[in-house]
Amino acid sequence: MWEWSPAAAPRPEAEAYVYINRALPDAELDVFVESLATRIARFDKWAIAQTKRLVNTTLPPDVELGAGWDACIPSLGRPAAQNGIKALMERGFHKPGDVENRLGYYLGEIAR
Repeated sequence: MWEWSPAAAPRPEAEAYVYINRALPDAELDVFVESLATRIARFDKWAIAQTKRLVNTTLPPDVELGAGWDACIPSLGRPAAQNGIKALMERGFHKPGDVENRLGYYLGEIAR
């Protein structure tokens, strides 16, 4: 497991090299983490469990990567996923705009 620290590269360089995807001031961190955790907690529990199971395994050989795909595709047919996709489409998903730019936010919103 690799973890970034300020000793590895200062924040501007870390962002430029995509070592990190955002940096927050300490005063904003608790609010951000609480919001992220709340959003994730609203997701379909089965989908979270399956994703966690796949993430927590070691990376398989290339020939076995299909298992992740095979797990993903059937999950899209689940009622929770279908309802979520429909709600996203109604908000403008798959078109240029705010939903595409802030998909994580909208995923949390539709899960309420």
